Amino acid sequence: MGIPVMILGESGSGKTYSIKNLNPDEVGIFLVEKPRLPFRKPFKVAKNASYSAILKTLAAPNLKTYVIDDSQYLLVNEFFDRANEVGYQKFTDLALNFRNLIHFVARKTADDVIVYFLHHTEADVNGRVKAKTIGRMLDEKLTVEGLFDIVLRTEVTPEGHFFRTQTNGNDTVKTPEDMFPERIPNDLALVDRTIREYYFGTAETKETEEE
Repeated sequence: MGIPVMILGESGSGKTYSIKNLNPDEVGIFLVEKPRLPFRKPFKVAKNASYSAILKTLAAPNLKTYVIDDSQYLLVNEFFDRANEVGYQKFTDLALNFRNLIHFVARKTADDVIVYFLHHTEADVNGRVKAKTIGRMLDEKLTVEGLFDIVLRTEVTPEGHFFRTQTNGNDTVKTPEDMFPERIPNDLALVDRTIREYYFGTAETKETEEE
């Protein structure tokens, strides 16, 4: 059973930049909408990534770390591709496809495969910050963050860019007990190493120096 991890944050808050310190030889990146990364480094990148392309790779992974950036565009693109369809079926399909991808990571990949879902946020009717979705099925019937044991959220302060690891009472952030301090640098290499040490007792993905 693999490990899906959700990274929540607004556009420009440091989600994609957090990839930079990962080892390019040890991570695969699915760019769903972005044409390129915001830094120069020789990462393995699949552009215009779709559900089928992501699932095909994860069905026979040759790496242990993958990043989907930004995962909410899997929902958005399918919604716009089917905008002329009438009826509720397209919303059911949207919800199923996204849920099935998360289930595939959690149930069909090896224990040491980690897939990071970099995802935009939105506020619900009560002002609570959550993963951005389309349609009521994912929110009312599922709750996307409930499929993840680890949900981090970006935080931008005068001191820099960070990930929060525990809820502030008004969002859906969560991590296992004693895995992280309450705030950490927005560095997926650090996150990946910490998760592997917590669950497996060893860091299986090495951090590389910044250029």
